[in-house]
Amino acid sequence: QVRVMDSGGGLVQPGGSLRLSCTTSESVLSFDAMGWYRQTPGNQRDLVALITSSGDTSYADSVKGRFTISRDNARNRIYLQMNTLRPEETAIYYCYADHPPTRFWGRGTQVTVAS
Repeated sequence: QVRVMDSGGGLVQPGGSLRLSCTTSESVLSFDAMGWYRQTPGNQRDLVALITSSGDTSYADSVKGRFTISRDNARNRIYLQMNTLRPEETAIYYCYADHPPTRFWGRGTQVTVAS
């Protein structure tokens, strides 16, 4: 069974930065894509960023220019560097990895942006 383990959440002040990590039990290159969603209570889970097996990246409009997704192939890991964080970005952030027809999910890591 493929395992996806996300981590790195915590409390940060508005305007601050945080880096999330996601480690997989398989090579990150074995997945068609990996990325991050976020979800607040009562709301849907929205895509934040993704990276394909070839290294192409994509971002939600609201985070472009502030967030960066990257990959460390040797450590079976992807990262989400989040800068200039806003209070409305408080959410549980979930890592995912796609290996069609299956999408594998991490358990989520809480990010709280508050003074």
